[in-house]
Amino acid sequence: MSYFDAASAAPLHTVARQALLAALEDGWADPSRLYREGRKARMLLDAAREAAAEAVGCRPDELTFTPSGTRSVHTGVAGALAGRRRTGRHLIVSAVEHSSVLHSAEVFEAEGGEVTQVPVRRSGAVDAESYAAVLRPDTALACLQSANHEVGTVQPVAAVAEVCRAAGVPLLVDAAQSLGWGRVEGDWSLLTASAHKWGGPSGVGLLVVRKGVRFAVQGASDERESGRAPGFENLPAIVAAAASLRAVRAEAEREAVRLRELTARIRARVPELVPDVEVVGDAERRLPGIVTFSCLYVDGETLLHELDREGFSVSSGSSCTSSTLTPSHVLKAMGVLSEGNVRVSLPTGAAEADVDRFLEVLPGVVAGVREKLGAPVPVAAVQEDVLVVDALGKRCPIPVIELAKVIGTVPVGGRVRVLSDDEAARLDIPAWCEMRNQEYIGEEPAEQGTAYLVRRTT
Repeated sequence: MSYFDAASAAPLHTVARQALLAALEDGWADPSRLYREGRKARMLLDAAREAAAEAVGCRPDELTFTPSGTRSVHTGVAGALAGRRRTGRHLIVSAVEHSSVLHSAEVFEAEGGEVTQVPVRRSGAVDAESYAAVLRPDTALACLQSANHEVGTVQPVAAVAEVCRAAGVPLLVDAAQSLGWGRVEGDWSLLTASAHKWGGPSGVGLLVVRKGVRFAVQGASDERESGRAPGFENLPAIVAAAASLRAVRAEAEREAVRLRELTARIRARVPELVPDVEVVGDAERRLPGIVTFSCLYVDGETLLHELDREGFSVSSGSSCTSSTLTPSHVLKAMGVLSEGNVRVSLPTGAAEADVDRFLEVLPGVVAGVREKLGAPVPVAAVQEDVLVVDALGKRCPIPVIELAKVIGTVPVGGRVRVLSDDEAARLDIPAWCEMRNQEYIGEEPAEQGTAYLVRRTT
């Protein structure tokens, strides 16, 4: 089995396993106690904090261990906003942030705060100028991920941190995807991360709050972890997380070169091997191991199941999965094709032979899914020189398939009106038009669902 979903959770690193077992023997006592066992546990905790702080590039007393990366985000956002409540109630986030950041923003908005989402380019990257344009005197906090978890695009954190610093606004960086590859550049104020992203055990997050940043812990707290993560520390997991972070950093430079070569091969070969594919994300400024592409006329859930049968574990941001009927917010913000989406995220040590086999298997799998899905006969009628395609009640990628089947039947300059009640059509039909050099006119209300208008240009 080839595991290609490291962006969700990296396999446990050998060093993490060794450190975890050792810490289970010596790190079970309460590190706040003064007797021998407690002192030994405290030494392990302090050593882990120093190692993690060195990897992050901060002071040990600025770093808190939390139960997860999500908890780090929620605590960091809430604490920073509360600490700067007198400044104002305005929060800035990018449109492609991890759901934990967006959920924190939703809570803040529900409590009376104001949230501004910064749009991204088609590559998935923000512009520092876009952050500068929305900064206000009442802005309490800005958030920006170091790299995107779905498409691998690296964000201009240093540039955004500079404009935020000039405005006196702290910047919280979600570094979950990138911290295993290196420190986050720039003069950021808060940082969060999660150990299971770099090969550490799950259940350990990092929250860094720079000295001088106003921060007010929300909710009940105790004397542990500066009051920012109440409860008994999971010391063995913390020790394993810090040890594995140091280990992956030692391998990062060499492994990054190798994985970049493998993902570049996938980015180049997939469009050559499979017709009607869009590779998404920035081609240059990207994480080493992530490559994402979308396939027209493919059911994303079926595609993932078929790849799983062939021995490949991949993930998807497609709207066509059992967990959601709406497109990934990341792909939607980028304005790219969402149907048949596949994210390949290679773990450290991924074998070249596995990548080659993936490229051998993929064309047949996609072709099989397309054939199995079929191309249903569209219900079409001509109304006032417009060909109407009724795709109501049909989920992606059926509306796009039906559009593709009939576009050639109208004269150049003629229009097709696609009726659909699937939210994914709002993203997929314009993306199809761009890929196939047809003109997307726009959408208009319909008696049922929405009508999407397309003009044939070629």
